[in-house]
Amino acid sequence: MTHRLKRVSELMRRELCTILERDFRFEGVLVTVHEVSVTPDLKQCFVYLGAIGKDYQKEDVLAKLQKSRGVIQRDLYKRVTLRNSPQLVFRMDNSIERGVRVLNIIENLPPMADPAPEAEGEGPDTPPQP
Repeated sequence: MTHRLKRVSELMRRELCTILERDFRFEGVLVTVHEVSVTPDLKQCFVYLGAIGKDYQKEDVLAKLQKSRGVIQRDLYKRVTLRNSPQLVFRMDNSIERGVRVLNIIENLPPMADPAPEAEGEGPDTPPQP
């Protein structure tokens, strides 16, 4: 990704966070914008969201945002002026939840067993006796 696309993506992420925080209420769900990825031709913009809540609430959040996509795009493009106004595509990102699950698995692993004691007089640095 070029430097310009990274800057555009970051600017759009910040503005989207502001719009979602100001204009939308999600009861019982914490919604965050993890990443915004813009295609090189600036025709599409993928918005990866994280939501902490129950599974059906996450689906409701995604449906609400897809339904309000036109309003969100209009507000966003008033704040971010581009030659092409990319179409927003909202997607759920479960990477945080997967990471927490992996960390829990690692913490619950049994302790490592001690290595077998070596025979006396024979260590890794001493040559074997004939």
